[in-house]
Amino acid sequence: MASLTDRSPASPGAPSPRRTLFALGGGNAVEWYDWMVYGLLASYLGPQFFPSTNPLSATLSALAVFAVGFAARPVGALVFGTLADRVGRRRIMLLSIGGMVVSTAVIAVLPTHDSIGVWAGVILVACRIVQGISTGIEAPLNSAYVVEMAPEGRTARYGGIISVYVQSGIIAASLVAFVTSTVLGATAMEEWGWRIPFAVGAVGGAVFLRLRRSLPETLHTSGEAPAASRVWADVGRNKLALLAIVFVVAGAQALNYTWSTGLPNLARTVHGENPSAVFAVSTLSGLCVAALYPLVGRLADRKRISRTFLVARLAAVPLVFAVLLYQAPGMVLFTVVMMIGAPVLAFTMGLYTTVSATLMPMSCRVTGVGIGYAVGVAGFGGTAPYILLWLQDIGLFWVFPVYVAVLCLLSALFYTLAFRRGSVRVGG
Repeated sequence: MASLTDRSPASPGAPSPRRTLFALGGGNAVEWYDWMVYGLLASYLGPQFFPSTNPLSATLSALAVFAVGFAARPVGALVFGTLADRVGRRRIMLLSIGGMVVSTAVIAVLPTHDSIGVWAGVILVACRIVQGISTGIEAPLNSAYVVEMAPEGRTARYGGIISVYVQSGIIAASLVAFVTSTVLGATAMEEWGWRIPFAVGAVGGAVFLRLRRSLPETLHTSGEAPAASRVWADVGRNKLALLAIVFVVAGAQALNYTWSTGLPNLARTVHGENPSAVFAVSTLSGLCVAALYPLVGRLADRKRISRTFLVARLAAVPLVFAVLLYQAPGMVLFTVVMMIGAPVLAFTMGLYTTVSATLMPMSCRVTGVGIGYAVGVAGFGGTAPYILLWLQDIGLFWVFPVYVAVLCLLSALFYTLAFRRGSVRVGG
């Protein structure tokens, strides 16, 4: 159960919980939209910024930049996570989404390699670094905020609502890519149509940047802001919880990027599936995941967050081997694999941020969750699409589900150890 100091009462004149969740979740949706659009359009971006005679090599180069963005996430967690635990959550939220809006807008208008040469790739990498820093703090900051503002007994439900917004951003990325590619056709999409989804994300981000200005602060400290050394000392006292967060996030994000980015890119680049059909199936799968999120939250609050998380994570181990069904071209097989992944992703992505936030005390929650999140995503999530395509290319595709299954098992193990040490503070 949360202590009295772990939940902050709403201040007079603060927006309603529904409006707060809309501003918070909508901003999170935009962040995920912007992040996922790059992954979905990697096969278009590769030839534009990293030209090669081999389409797979160009796509792998673009996905490598995708992974570079993940490598920048620890910077966001280290620098801005500490600030969020010292000066408050709200101001850092505005900085996070602002960085995402600017970098996405730049990508939308960035000249290609044919126009400015190698500088096109350099600027693209710089934009992905900024986006990595922004997302490095966005997810842990949002999960901490939800845990602190949710009423007793509704922590997972509120987390589930935020997950719906996150999934909405992912769905929107697939949907906008699908509509754009269908309306413009393959040639226009390859030449300039890929810019449209990035422009849409930049506009949406600007809207939610304005809405977030009304969010109340949930971190209330007496007197001056605590020193950074004190925040880090609190993180140091929770080493096991930090390790658990790393693998809770690693398992979730490896599963997420396998289905949301890796498999769609495998379908288009390696198996030559119709891009519009691939985007349509990705969107349908995402809709199923979003529909299940509220049920996941209610179930977790009723059955206990810890128990629901462990059952769901262990159940994901055998289901991840469904990716082995898709080793040859065929939209039917691709659709089956994507739909099998929907319930797996719903229980995985619907709980992992809330579970992570419950493992750290308020005094260092954003910093601790941010570090664990950044390491987990950078080391295991962002690299998943690249590893999947690489293993397929060298004829060792069967190794990939084994790799993801091991991550899921480790996450269950370390969470159980942290739980037994008393590290779970909310909804245990």
